[in-house]
Amino acid sequence: MKLIFVDIDGTLTPAGENTPPESAVQAIHDAQKAGNKVFLCTGRNYNMLSPVLKYGFDGIVGSAGGYVTYGDEVLFDCPMTDEQRDTALRSLHESGVFCTIEAKDGSWGDSDLKEFLKDQPKGNSEIERWRKSLSSNLGIRPMQEYDGSPVYKVVVMCREMSQLDEARNLLEDQFEFCMQDVPEHGCVNGELINRKFDKGQGVLKVCERLGVPVSDTVGFGDSMNDLAMIRVVGTSVCMENGAESLKKICDLVCPAVEDDGLAKAFDQLHLR
Repeated sequence: MKLIFVDIDGTLTPAGENTPPESAVQAIHDAQKAGNKVFLCTGRNYNMLSPVLKYGFDGIVGSAGGYVTYGDEVLFDCPMTDEQRDTALRSLHESGVFCTIEAKDGSWGDSDLKEFLKDQPKGNSEIERWRKSLSSNLGIRPMQEYDGSPVYKVVVMCREMSQLDEARNLLEDQFEFCMQDVPEHGCVNGELINRKFDKGQGVLKVCERLGVPVSDTVGFGDSMNDLAMIRVVGTSVCMENGAESLKKICDLVCPAVEDDGLAKAFDQLHLR
């Protein structure tokens, strides 16, 4: 039995969308019929990943590893403390950084984030995710409506990496700043991930629960926020539409998500 971990944005679906190619859905179902188990492994919180659960996954590594399930069983649940959340938002906002906070059942973003994204070029899967999420009104509410729910992750966007310096000074011992500096996009984007978890540690928790060696895992991703998963899994796959830096360290590069890449890689790796 293989355990297969699949990122959503830019891997299972075009970035910011919730409908995978039919070929990907069929490949997943075929792999499960062959005795394998398929998990979502995503930075999305439960609320934002829930639209794709209808395709029949065996579990999730959500919130970049902060919320992990197998079927209906919760294996790990680790939101940040209120003090960590407040320190992050205060220091980031004081430096002009745009923030979105993600709880299990909701997300809240700065009111001017949509204006910031409007002028950004296309091509970065995380920027596309947020652009489409905001334009499609996929549940990201204004920050002033935040209800105090436990937060797992802070997503950030700004013009220059130096705008993160103050937050790093206060929080880098507790959080990894998983950033993508994309000069051609005129911005920096990424997320603060609690050092108590990451996608790779989520993979290991699933392996431990199911008694499957990590050598029998396969991970699919497209951006540097998949790096922790890619480093852990037995076989790593990057999409052709993915980050060049990730392609260089993966075992395999498969065609783009829009070119039936997931299905073709499942075939190449004999997963179905």
